[in-house]
Amino acid sequence: MSNSHLSLSRRGLLAAGGAAGIGALLSACGSNEETGSSPAASAPAAAAGPWSFTDDQPKELKADKTPSKIVAFTGTAAALVDLGLQDKIVGVFGETKKADGTAEDQAGDLDINKVQIIGNAWGEFSVEKYAALSPELLVTHMFDPGAYWYIPDESKDKILGLAPTATITVGRVPLTKPIERYAELAASLGADLNAPKVTEAKARFEKAAADLSAAAKASGGIKVLAGSGAADIFYVSNPKVSSDLMYFKELGVDIIIPEKTDGGDYYESLSWENADKYAADIIFLDARTGTLQPNDLASKPGWSALPAVKANQVFPWQAVPIYSWNGAAPLLEALTAAIKKSKKLA
Repeated sequence: MSNSHLSLSRRGLLAAGGAAGIGALLSACGSNEETGSSPAASAPAAAAGPWSFTDDQPKELKADKTPSKIVAFTGTAAALVDLGLQDKIVGVFGETKKADGTAEDQAGDLDINKVQIIGNAWGEFSVEKYAALSPELLVTHMFDPGAYWYIPDESKDKILGLAPTATITVGRVPLTKPIERYAELAASLGADLNAPKVTEAKARFEKAAADLSAAAKASGGIKVLAGSGAADIFYVSNPKVSSDLMYFKELGVDIIIPEKTDGGDYYESLSWENADKYAADIIFLDARTGTLQPNDLASKPGWSALPAVKANQVFPWQAVPIYSWNGAAPLLEALTAAIKKSKKLA
């Protein structure tokens, strides 16, 4: 399925974990700018080859030497950085740098000043800047079969012709699956998964999962709604599709499942008049740039009347997971903290 077929569902969503509307998409701005650095020059010498990796298309990728100049979707790059590959990331695309010059949340621990930003918003991807990096591997998410996340359809063939491209499935699978697959990819590229930074992050993630499960069990059945606010629509995300919500549900969190989904099953669109369709004790609200936050929503009567809002049980949700143990552990910890400080409302 091409990205164009997903225009309303995926572009409106901007991530499987969340559901920002088209209005939010248009307001999530960024510039297609250069960092002024020369990342390709600082890339380390390639490791010995040959190299091969089977991605989730599935497609077997091969090269005479291990790729040392990688371009990736920003959230993907962040995951690879967590696994020790910062020096191999030469370029990124996707929301990376905010208007004030600071890093977007999905950049994680990526040093955004050491990479070339070849696109900073949906639809931005400079083929010229990409080619100039002499890329040896392109990596991005695959939410739906055959769809290359954040690679524009109109230039897709040109882009895919310049370097091998690896895609990892991040939709309709629990959070742990893409984390494991990105770790496998990183290992093939020379990452040491036994490095203390990696093993400590994995241990933190496993503890966070156990803590979340215990908190959910002790909560007395607190119901959590994962949603995203736009000007005219309240989007309710679907834990049957979104990887983080699916995993939270596996751990015992009572995540509300929307009854009538649109957008490729990723969410249900509700008008603000119908925002009270589901009884939620906690609202986990999409905190990404471009989505409406509690202060923005205060004027909407449908929002202000929600029990979770009245009880001050609304918490920020980082709806674009970074698929690494280091990147995902804080997501689990945040939900655990929210559950512990909340009460059942009905």
